Amino acid sequence: MRIILLGAPGAGKGTLAEMLEERKGLSHISTGDLLRKEVKENTALGKEARKFMDKGLLVPDALVVEVLKKNLNSDSGFVLDGFPRNINQAKMLEENDIDVDTVISLRVKDAIIISRLSGRRICSKCGKIYHLVNMPPKKEGVCDVCGGALFQREDDREEVIKKRLEIYRKESEELIDYYAKRSKLKEVDANAEAEDTYGKLIEVLEEDGKKREN
Repeated sequence: MRIILLGAPGAGKGTLAEMLEERKGLSHISTGDLLRKEVKENTALGKEARKFMDKGLLVPDALVVEVLKKNLNSDSGFVLDGFPRNINQAKMLEENDIDVDTVISLRVKDAIIISRLSGRRICSKCGKIYHLVNMPPKKEGVCDVCGGALFQREDDREEVIKKRLEIYRKESEELIDYYAKRSKLKEVDANAEAEDTYGKLIEVLEEDGKKREN
């Protein structure tokens, strides 16, 4: 399976992609994680990307594509998480002969997204993710795994989240229509917990797979 997960920040793309990787053996390709890795390592690409990420703005297509091309094996099954985010990027996939079977659009209410992201904390050492309500650390501000200090990403602050949602909606409307016209788009209600959403996702993928076989 070659899958694209579309959804606003906080829709659960990363969590679902990880579950598909663990349970279905698909490669989880997160452009967001790859870009943050570049920023952390202070590479030339990371320095350029930081200018946009710290302001809650989207990183330009050219930078994202460079990162993706280094990490995507188009000959095996994969889940693209966070890419494409606009029609230009979708066309870039086609131009690079990267075909996909199914595009999943995750639907989540704004209030739930803000709650999810504003409560997220990340370990500064090992990168483990926590949530102040849903998955808090045993000791406040300290990672259970390595003892590293937890921090809140700049783009997880409420005012930045709202800006990210506005940008996502502006760019995603045409993208969703683009894949719908190609009969590749499927919608999944992602307001519930991850396990429930994963069950709905698998049902959609299995149904879509059967249609392609026929």
